[in-house]
Amino acid sequence: MNSEILVIIVTFNGMRWIDRCIDSVRKSNIPADLLVIDNGSTDGSVERLQKKSVEVISNSSNMGFGAANNIGLKRALEEGYSYVYLLNQDAWLEPDTLGLLLDGFKNEGYGILSPVQYDGGGKKMDKQFAKRCKRYLNKDKDAAVVEVPFVMAAHWMISRSCFMQAGGFSPAFTMYGEDDNYIDRARWFGFKAGIVRAAKAVHDRADRPDSPERRMFLKCNASIIHVSNPAGGVFFRLLGEPLRLVGIGILHFSGTPFRFIGTLLKRYPELLRYRRKSRKKGAFLLPDKKRR
Repeated sequence: MNSEILVIIVTFNGMRWIDRCIDSVRKSNIPADLLVIDNGSTDGSVERLQKKSVEVISNSSNMGFGAANNIGLKRALEEGYSYVYLLNQDAWLEPDTLGLLLDGFKNEGYGILSPVQYDGGGKKMDKQFAKRCKRYLNKDKDAAVVEVPFVMAAHWMISRSCFMQAGGFSPAFTMYGEDDNYIDRARWFGFKAGIVRAAKAVHDRADRPDSPERRMFLKCNASIIHVSNPAGGVFFRLLGEPLRLVGIGILHFSGTPFRFIGTLLKRYPELLRYRRKSRKKGAFLLPDKKRR
């Protein structure tokens, strides 16, 4: 361990971004160790990373964002890192990003901090970041660190105290919703999520395909997020989420939410089991008997 920060990058066929992503970490004003978890890339990404002398853990198949990041979080826990930085393969840092985020942790209560996330051009905020976070930045313009209910995990610095308590990502999520759930769980353990106004980084996803079907899936997937939230009583969520899905289906003239109700109900036992586990220190990161 040469740094107090471990940067964790999950890759899957990310050749088009890999040089800029890796080089941005190496050009940081604050040194950071680097670990890549590859989810079965077939585009030469692993070979390229090896040529760049990057440590790569290669999975034989795509195990998903959360499960792959958990490999890195476990490494950070075992080797004593003070912070982890989760960095998407299609994202990169500015030289001062890590230092500004470290300064942000001087504000008490924060467990997860993000820079302001810009699009690939570096001039405008990432569209989804702006949609979910900009109003909080506009509301509290004098604060160096702005508390938010959510910020996407393309750029997350997590303190050791936070990931020791909140643990790893829940296996309830295989695609989308992992970051929402993690912030819910971190908050349940008393940690805030925030954005460091002076820090900047890029998330280059302008070419990512979007469609009405994907947007509808995300609306339905929110039910998994709501049921999995460890805070408060779950009884009314179990009753209310099917009704919410009915409302979405009627509002959008879509049969997808109605079909999703059956999927949701079948998953209730599994989701409740994961929810109970998420209330335990270090959930999904270490076996129960090894937790400290």
